Amino acid sequence: MSVKNFVEELRWRGMVHDMTPGTEAYLMQGPSYGYIGFDPTADSLHIGHLVQIMTLVHFQRCGHKPIALVGGATGMVGDPSGKNEERNLLSKEQLEFNLIGIKKQLARFIDFETKENQAIMVNNYDWFKGYEFLDFIRDIGKHITINYMLAKDSVQKRLETGMSFTEFSYQLVQAYDFYWLYKNMGCRLQMGGSDQWGNIVTGTELIRRKDGGTAYALTTPLMKKSDGSKFGKTAAGALWLDANKTSPYSFYQYWINTSDEDVINYIKIFTTLDKEQIDELIIEHQKAPHLRILQKALAKDITVRVHSKNDYQIAVEASEILFGEGTLESLMRLDEKTFLSCFEGVPQYQISKTKLEVGIPAVDFLVVETQIFSSKAEARRMMKDGAVLLNKQKLSESSNIDSSMLLQNKFLLIQKGKKTHFLVTAE
Repeated sequence: MSVKNFVEELRWRGMVHDMTPGTEAYLMQGPSYGYIGFDPTADSLHIGHLVQIMTLVHFQRCGHKPIALVGGATGMVGDPSGKNEERNLLSKEQLEFNLIGIKKQLARFIDFETKENQAIMVNNYDWFKGYEFLDFIRDIGKHITINYMLAKDSVQKRLETGMSFTEFSYQLVQAYDFYWLYKNMGCRLQMGGSDQWGNIVTGTELIRRKDGGTAYALTTPLMKKSDGSKFGKTAAGALWLDANKTSPYSFYQYWINTSDEDVINYIKIFTTLDKEQIDELIIEHQKAPHLRILQKALAKDITVRVHSKNDYQIAVEASEILFGEGTLESLMRLDEKTFLSCFEGVPQYQISKTKLEVGIPAVDFLVVETQIFSSKAEARRMMKDGAVLLNKQKLSESSNIDSSMLLQNKFLLIQKGKKTHFLVTAE
């Protein structure tokens, strides 16, 4: 099987930070194994992992065989790289639960079924669980000096604040992962974020010192936003790939709201669109930036792959409801979770369901029951002008609002003017 130039593919996408000499030439020799590790610190990956996931995607698309290593063992130790303090150690039970969730998510991106260059998933707990501590420090520890380990940035940055032996040993444990995969599967490439460089090259050094072998390292840049804010973080926290932790609507919104300064980088990194397609999109976008062509293409591609085409369509409809025209029909298609995430942050009121069963005149509903309007005169005037909507339909002074109008048997959506929304919950 012939291979495409993986390094060149990453290079034009802006995804190469550093690599050891000879990496590109080695990969052009034919299909090769390469791996990236994911520590199961939660039962879901988040968008901070997407760069590494996409690295494996491109690796497989170029004809190589990706290995996704889930760190059942290293997750019990905790990686100090890029951390100011030690992580909480997880139980075996929690780690196993997390592993199951991560495996499902990775399978949405990389192909574990194809015959030619099938992706493989491994758990480093499988080779560490029977490895006695004394055997490990005798067989592995003797090959890497303390001076070598202390020189790594991930260690240097923590020396002043303190680092436990547990964390200090992480570097050696990860190095053994690389050695084990080299020895047992012929894997000679480890990839990761630039903060992993020290850990990765410790692995190449262990392979050299213990076995006289040659192995390679490649790292990607750490993601940053042009405005200096942290990539993947929102006011609500991390953006998870699990729909139960981050709704598809919120996920979609993050990408559709990407700035023009960042979107060209993002569409290269987070989609599988080729250079020609992306160049065409960039040209179209620059002709009419207000149409947000790049943002729409990015948000569609990544939302469909992380969730589904149906989730993407619902997210688009939900966005149109809040920011565009929308219809009663599109409102009714939203499930409760999407509905609530869509209107998170809008002013909310509660009303008695008993009162709604009887029915409430529109003016009383808007002024007395909810205080959406400060006066009946204002409410009447805006309804006369057609500027008040109930569930995306015009509301008139003569209207009577009752329980038959409830969405999800629970909600009423009031729109005042073009953009101001209010959510009323009947209880």
